[in-house]
Amino acid sequence: MFNSTQDVKQALLAQKYIANRKLATVVYLAYKLRKPLLIEGPAGVGKTELAKALAQALETDLIRLQCYEGLDEAKALFEWNYQKQLLRIQSSGGRTWEDTKADIFTEEFYLARPLLKALKAEEKVVLLVDELDKSDEEFESFLLEALSDYQVSIPELGTVKATSIPVVILTSNNYREFSDALKRRCIHLYIDYPSYERELEIVRLKVEGIQEALAGQVVKFVQALRKMVLKKAPSISETLDWARTLVLLGSEGLDEEVVADTLSVILKYQQDIAKVEERLGGFLASIISEGN
Repeated sequence: MFNSTQDVKQALLAQKYIANRKLATVVYLAYKLRKPLLIEGPAGVGKTELAKALAQALETDLIRLQCYEGLDEAKALFEWNYQKQLLRIQSSGGRTWEDTKADIFTEEFYLARPLLKALKAEEKVVLLVDELDKSDEEFESFLLEALSDYQVSIPELGTVKATSIPVVILTSNNYREFSDALKRRCIHLYIDYPSYERELEIVRLKVEGIQEALAGQVVKFVQALRKMVLKKAPSISETLDWARTLVLLGSEGLDEEVVADTLSVILKYQQDIAKVEERLGGFLASIISEGN
């Protein structure tokens, strides 16, 4: 239960998620107003992690609907368990089709998918609709209708209303634009790459045993990479992976050899690695001189 913005900030910090005042305020408002929270921003800046931390802070379940091209209503809501229905039909003996049909189209014979699970949950859950921008406009329209009144209509079962209204988080990597109708019904939050100070704070909090000098050099190096034209800029999670890698290797600071050996941890395309390797000496000289 959150009673203030400060409650949100402290609860997220307890889950090792650092939230600034703006983020905590937006989360608090979405929670209190029972509105979906639409989070946009580059991949890897902590959108999904926010949903996970929020569920942990609320001590409730996280139900995740991963979106993709071609996702439809059935895969998000429910599907009939055809094998189980067939077994019941085969064992129905001499019963009429009308009697059998009334028997097999019941809750016993469907497989609940994330959206229906969230609506039917006895206690408030966090529903994460991840990467909604990868789905098509038809699915967006269906989801909009379902989340407007927190209910869905199923022909065989009737209207299913939320037992307890879930905390809904929608994420987007800006693959496509959303409709005005969706944005109008959501509270919006944009999360960008963090500042040097904020990312350093995240590394200190998340990477056990890292020395201060190494933490500062890692963050400076990654922040410099993000200013380059790369096919994929390093995310915060990749910063953390790299920092943990360097700690594991016993590094106390960056040098050309260890960086060249571990670039694949933070860069995922060979063309990006080759581009950085060409400038590696200058990069490191600049970073190390700043620290002196």
